[in-house]
Amino acid sequence: QLQLVESGGGLVQPGGSLRLSCAASGFTLRSYVTGWFRQAPGKERERVSCISSSGISTNYADSVKGRFTISRDNAKNTVYLQMNSLKPEDTAVYYCAAKLSRLGGSLFFSPDEYDYWGQGTQVTVSS
Repeated sequence: QLQLVESGGGLVQPGGSLRLSCAASGFTLRSYVTGWFRQAPGKERERVSCISSSGISTNYADSVKGRFTISRDNAKNTVYLQMNSLKPEDTAVYYCAAKLSRLGGSLFFSPDEYDYWGQGTQVTVSS
């Protein structure tokens, strides 16, 4: 079964940190652009961050710049999202997604263009 599995979510106090992991199985993640999205009840799905297949290029939403860091370890077939200085407004279900890429291709895709999605992991930031 080809899939992405997120882990690392949970309950954390404001100012705390979490590291989310996205592990791929059944395919080689190194050929894919990978993105992290989040969605809170009543809100649109938001692209949080994305990373090129090589890991050289990254992009962050303005709301998380300076606090979140995306990275990947292609040897482990895994992508990470380090989340620091968490705020209550970061509370959401976080999803990992992967899109087959080409050399020199775009880093940005709409959600419907992604090939694989994880099941999501809940992140709750609360006192």
